[in-house]
Amino acid sequence: MENMLGLLRIKVVRGIKLAIRDSRSSDPYVIVRMGKQKLKTRVVRKSVNPEWNEELTLTVVDPNLPIKLQVYDRDTFTPDDKMGDAEFQIKEFMEAVKLNLENVPSGTVITKVKPNRENCLSEESSIVWENGKVSQHMFLRLKNVECGEIELQLHWIHIPGTKGL
Repeated sequence: MENMLGLLRIKVVRGIKLAIRDSRSSDPYVIVRMGKQKLKTRVVRKSVNPEWNEELTLTVVDPNLPIKLQVYDRDTFTPDDKMGDAEFQIKEFMEAVKLNLENVPSGTVITKVKPNRENCLSEESSIVWENGKVSQHMFLRLKNVECGEIELQLHWIHIPGTKGL
C-alpha cells in the first residue's frame, strides 16, 4: 500500500424514509464501494428508518474515485431487493485534509459543499475541523428509487509514513 494517502472512516448513521420492499417494511443494509473496495453494514430488521451507527473504513489511494452506496432489502429465499443508490466525491474533503489546520479552533467550518449534479447531497454539507480531525456530515438522497436518504459522517485518519497528506 505504498500509494495509500490515509484512511477514510465513514459512519453510516441511519436511513430516513427508505422504500418499503416487504409487505409493510424492509430489512435494509448498505454496501459502500470505492474502486475495488467493498464494505457492508449489518442488516436492520423491519425498518424503513434504520439506525446503523456503523463505522466502515476505506483505504484512500485515489481521491478522484467516487464513493458509491447501494441500499438493499435482505430477503431469505429470493435475491435481495434494491432500495436505491447514491454517490459522492471526496475531492473537497481531501483538499481540506491537505491544509495545515493545527492552530485552527475546533468547530471551524473549512468549506461548504452544495448539492449538484455530481453528488447526491440533499442539503448543503460542511467540512469542519473538529477535535483535531477533518470531518463532514452529510445527507444523501437515494437515486433510482421512490424515496429515501442516508445520513453519513466522514472522518479522515492520517497514517504516519503514508504518501503525502
